[in-house]
Amino acid sequence: MLREVKKSDAGRIAEIYNYYIEHTIVTFVEEKIAVDDMAKRIEDVLQKGYPYIVCEEGGEVVGYAYANTWRPHAAYGITLETSVYLDIRSVGKGLGSILYAELIERTKKIGIHSLIGVLSLPNDASRRLHAKTGFQLAGLFRETGKKFNRLIDVEFWQLLF
Repeated sequence: MLREVKKSDAGRIAEIYNYYIEHTIVTFVEEKIAVDDMAKRIEDVLQKGYPYIVCEEGGEVVGYAYANTWRPHAAYGITLETSVYLDIRSVGKGLGSILYAELIERTKKIGIHSLIGVLSLPNDASRRLHAKTGFQLAGLFRETGKKFNRLIDVEFWQLLF
């Protein structure tokens, strides 16, 4: 079941995200995020009027997706960066596609023209998700980030409405 995020979801969302911080290169964040900090991040997205949705199974949040500012300059107001994260136990069930499709529809409704997905590599699952939902590869930046003492390439995928 998909629904709007609530402040009370911050703890579960932080738990999901912290797995990726600690164990993957999916995010370049290196320090676990506290529940209060996640609540502030959620509030920031909602105050801007951008979509932030969660997926529940059995009453538990198992994934989330949101769109946020791409760049701070007003000229970029037509473009948002997308994010989607799933509880590691829920990967491979198609929930990412469901979340992303809903996120895309909600961004269309608020007049967004362009969505950007930022993928650290390797990440074949995210590549497949972006291609499946209509994004196109827009660019590759080699050795753009560093995590776990390795240089990481980053791809940018774009969806235009």
